[in-house]
Amino acid sequence: MAKVRGKSSKIEFTHVTWNPVTGCDHCYAERMALRLQAMGAPKYRNGFDVTLHPDVLEQPLTWKRPRVIFVNSMSDLFHEKVPIEYVQRILDVVRRCPQHIFQVLTKRSKKLVRAADRLRWPDNLWMGVTVESEGYRFRIDDLRRVPAAVRWLSIEPLLGPLGEVDLTDIAWAVAGGESGPGARPMREEWALEILRHCRAQGTAFFFKQWGGVNKRATGRLLRGKLYEEWPPLPGDSGQLALDGLMG
Repeated sequence: MAKVRGKSSKIEFTHVTWNPVTGCDHCYAERMALRLQAMGAPKYRNGFDVTLHPDVLEQPLTWKRPRVIFVNSMSDLFHEKVPIEYVQRILDVVRRCPQHIFQVLTKRSKKLVRAADRLRWPDNLWMGVTVESEGYRFRIDDLRRVPAAVRWLSIEPLLGPLGEVDLTDIAWAVAGGESGPGARPMREEWALEILRHCRAQGTAFFFKQWGGVNKRATGRLLRGKLYEEWPPLPGDSGQLALDGLMG
């Protein structure tokens, strides 16, 4: 398989980020957005207020080589202030770029479910929800109601044990600790519990980071092993994009 160059994102499970929306509420990216605003970055002139950027909607069309693209790393596509019509415009771009994989993540699983029937779901879209602790497991049930080709979980920051979790129809679980100033610690047994559930239920497991104030120092090994598993991929283009990420 050909290898894809051009990984520019520091996020371990993606090539690049694409932000047709910026801004959110109580999000990990708020500190970064305010810093970019202070630096005069045009996209962050509104700070972390939700802002649509239709001028970058067609950016993925200019990337010819297959890539894994994380959508809205600086926002939430299903934020209450993002119109469903605009979400559909984003998914239309996804559909026009079958060579790429697009990863979407939301905390707003209730709006995701309400919107699901109003959207056309491309096969190259991976839809995920964030599950920080046991109290947010309901988002997994919501995600199962969405007709995405690949469903995945971001169990990051992992702030407590998940307990018994049903991973039926969940292809991928990404787990990791909180990072940055004031990061709350993650316990090893919480991560190992998720790994056991993945093994028992056939879900691919990706351990992203231990986190902490200095995440480089804490690293990415869990019990001395690097876990970078990927979900089964529909179509050759999806495999080509992942070959590039892993290569």
